[in-house]
Amino acid sequence: MLTKRDLLRSAAAIAAGAAIARPSLLMAQSYPGIIEAKDIAEEGFIYGLPLVMNYAVMQEYAVDRSSGQFKAPFNEINNMHHVATPADTAVITPNSDTPYSVLWLDLRAEPMVISVPAIERERYYSVMLIDGNTYNYGYIGTRATGTEPGDYLVVGPDWKGETPAGIKKVFRPTTPFTLAVIRTQLFNPGDMPNVEKIQAGYKAQPISAFLKQPAAPAAPKIDFLPATTAGIKDNFFQYLDAALQFVPETPKDKAIRAKLARIGIGPGKTFDFKELSLEHKAEILIAMKQGDDKVDKWLATGNKVINGWNVGSFFGDEAFYNGDWLMRAGAAKGGIYGNDAVEAMYPYTRTDATGAPLDGSKHKYTLTFAPDQLPPVNAFWSVTMYDGKSQLLVKNPINRYLINSPMLPGMKKGADGSVTLYIQKDSPGADKEANWLPAPDDKIYLVMRLYWPKTETPSILPAGAGTWQPPSINVAAT
Repeated sequence: MLTKRDLLRSAAAIAAGAAIARPSLLMAQSYPGIIEAKDIAEEGFIYGLPLVMNYAVMQEYAVDRSSGQFKAPFNEINNMHHVATPADTAVITPNSDTPYSVLWLDLRAEPMVISVPAIERERYYSVMLIDGNTYNYGYIGTRATGTEPGDYLVVGPDWKGETPAGIKKVFRPTTPFTLAVIRTQLFNPGDMPNVEKIQAGYKAQPISAFLKQPAAPAAPKIDFLPATTAGIKDNFFQYLDAALQFVPETPKDKAIRAKLARIGIGPGKTFDFKELSLEHKAEILIAMKQGDDKVDKWLATGNKVINGWNVGSFFGDEAFYNGDWLMRAGAAKGGIYGNDAVEAMYPYTRTDATGAPLDGSKHKYTLTFAPDQLPPVNAFWSVTMYDGKSQLLVKNPINRYLINSPMLPGMKKGADGSVTLYIQKDSPGADKEANWLPAPDDKIYLVMRLYWPKTETPSILPAGAGTWQPPSINVAAT
């Protein structure tokens, strides 16, 4: 996330506009010295990266109507009648398999009821509930609750009311602001009208409206600190300071929260972060870079490498992370808002079979699924192409960002029944274009998705030790 150029640019900005902190501040007993402050900042970057990323997305999706990524205000569902394209830039590694419905929840005034319609058994859908800690705290959907219609209650962290009759399940996040991401499977482009009908059946309403009672008093208006995904590098600790106002402290993060308060971050801070001296700010910028390097190292080595693919399970609830802030940061940077392993697996890679970086400007590649060795899923699978630098979808002449299992009937198969994907920047020719996954003229980042992976043999589960393995990517013969 932070390059050397970013570091120098940020340091220059500090030198131009920052004032040396008052001597009384620097002499305060509660204030750490430069080395300790640097250590806290590094640990705080790793702890806070998912919180900051989530806060920025919330700003762009639900607060700032002029962000270019705005979806809907809190407690209103925005149904997107298209799959993600290169124009969608607020969330890295976006899924382009399923049209999203996005619902940001503000649970301060009263709980919210999410209602889903009946959905045909062969169509996969899921409602993933994610809180401000980026914990996946619950699921509604084909795998988790079935395809029958139902009403589900989402309550705030401190809610103590009674569950109304007719509610199938209650979900409780760790934060008052949370996100519901709804994925509805699209079988093919002509299927979109059917998806739109299903999306129209997704409902969100306050519990008072569900019970036909007077609404609760509105929660106080908040003047959120403006934030953007693009601004994270230059404003990280300011964003973290803002995000922590809406992330209640838990036993798991009490220690790091106390440390952050010592350098002026969070509700318990003893002074303003902006009061830090020039020397302290410079050290903290270095600490951020070191923390970011640790996150990158975890992404490169924290999972089992199988045929060049990183295979692991790194999304889940609070108990799943159990205070492992590095894993949580790696998960967010690898692709924020990912599913639990039982809901979806995400093998990813930046290298070919030899370990060399994937680069569309230098090579053409192939990925071959042997006969009867397609990804084993109950729902569907896909292989999605991303720009290796931005982790966003790649513009290309045929507007194809992935190849997935619903496309198989139209794809060319080998004489033995194998399926080969052609991964390259230029068309492999008309006879192979159905199997073409367009690549950038630069570094490549590939993500495989297995929705509702099978548990019986062959299976990718348990993560990193399953009986099914993703095949290697090879440089194409010339």
